[in-house]
Amino acid sequence: MRIGIAGISGRMGIYLAEEAAAAASLAGGTSRSGRGPAGAPHFSDITALARESDVVIDFTHASTVAAHAVALAATETPWVLGTTGYGAMEQSAIDEAAKTIPIIASPNFCTGVNLLLLLAEKLGHALPPHQYDAEILEMHHRQKVDAPSGTALALGRAVAQGRGVRLEEVMVSGRDGHTGPRKDGEIGFATLRGGQIVGSHSVLFTAGDEQIALTHHAFDRRVFASGAVRAALWLHAQPAGLYSMRDFLRL
Repeated sequence: MRIGIAGISGRMGIYLAEEAAAAASLAGGTSRSGRGPAGAPHFSDITALARESDVVIDFTHASTVAAHAVALAATETPWVLGTTGYGAMEQSAIDEAAKTIPIIASPNFCTGVNLLLLLAEKLGHALPPHQYDAEILEMHHRQKVDAPSGTALALGRAVAQGRGVRLEEVMVSGRDGHTGPRKDGEIGFATLRGGQIVGSHSVLFTAGDEQIALTHHAFDRRVFASGAVRAALWLHAQPAGLYSMRDFLRL
């Protein structure tokens, strides 16, 4: 199976190319620099890459999501989307493309993080929100653009889903200038940046007499790349539709 990598010269792109070459066949990739890893074919745009690929893995930027959705749907190329930070317009483009091609979209392709999401939802359901304050704490390398991270937001949505509410209605973040005491049912976010931390996420449920903490630390970006390539191998055999890592992991 031929796997194409959008953004092949980036930090994640290089890992994805190595994992794709080891697990299947590397079709090549696109990059803003016009270069890729030695020996990897370079394509001028996403459409050219898609035509030579059986599936495309995309960890590029929120600004490319809508255009990539249109191009990949037009070439009927399955899409593994790990980009985060996009909004409603991009989500609409993804939903439209999923009518034509199989897409697996996730803010995190690490197996451990997806198990963490499942546990966060279950604890959100089990622990009364008026007794247990929910806080999401995340830290990443200093170059990361979006804050809170896509994974942190996914954890917040998991807690909110367990509680039967929409995250947008109960989310508070210090980065948004929120001050004052915590109200019942709110889900708080704390965002830290520094050094070259790959990714650290914690979900804290704190009551007056106890605290439950769920924590995941990623030590190597390769864990995300290997998970995305495994998802690509699975996705290629699926019918058109929008999938999550829960579908892939059968959670």
